Amino acid sequence: MLRPPGRQREPSRRVKQRALLPGVVRTAQPRREVPPFSAWRRACKTMSAAASGPGRRARVSRLVSFSATHRLHSKSLSNEENLKLFGKCNNPNGHGHNYKGERKTGEILALSIDPVTGMVMNLTDLKEYMEEAIMKPLDHKNLDLDVPYFADVVSTTENVAVYIWENLQKFLPMGVLYKVKVYETDNNIVVYKGE
Repeated sequence: MLRPPGRQREPSRRVKQRALLPGVVRTAQPRREVPPFSAWRRACKTMSAAASGPGRRARVSRLVSFSATHRLHSKSLSNEENLKLFGKCNNPNGHGHNYKGERKTGEILALSIDPVTGMVMNLTDLKEYMEEAIMKPLDHKNLDLDVPYFADVVSTTENVAVYIWENLQKFLPMGVLYKVKVYETDNNIVVYKGE
C-alpha cells in the first residue's frame, strides 16, 4: 500500500519490544536478487535432469481397494475350536471387508529412474497388472467360495497378502516386487515381502 509522503507506519508491538532490549543492534538485511522466471525455470529443469540421472533409484507404490467376504475357518480344527480361535469372524455366513492393497516395487538396479522417461515403471502398466492380479480375482468375491487358492487355505489377511504377492509375481520380472501391504481395516495391516 502506498502512503502519502511524510506519513510513517506505526511500528508493530514486536518491533517496539525488540527496541527495548538493551545491547541488541539491528542491522538492515540486504535484499536478495530474485532471478527472472525463465532463469528459475531453467534451473529447475537442470536440477530435475540431474536428479533422475544414472544411479538414482526409487520405489513406486500403488493402492487399490477391493471388497470381499470370507469366513475364518480352518478345516484342520473342529467347529468349537474354530469358534474359540476366530470368534465372530467364524460366522458360518461370513463377513466382509473393504480391503486396501498396496504394492511396492523393489530397490534394485532394474528400478533405476530412467533418465529419458523419468520413471521407474509406467504407472499405467502397474495399474493393469494390479487389475489382473488383485481386482479381477478378489473384488466383490467370497474368498472361500470364489477363489480356488482359498479352498484349502484359511482366508486370513496374511494369506490374502501371500496370494496377492504370488499373483503379482506372474506379471513382473523376478526381484522387482518389494512388498505387498494389505489393509483389512485401518487398524489391521499385514506386510508381506515374499519370505
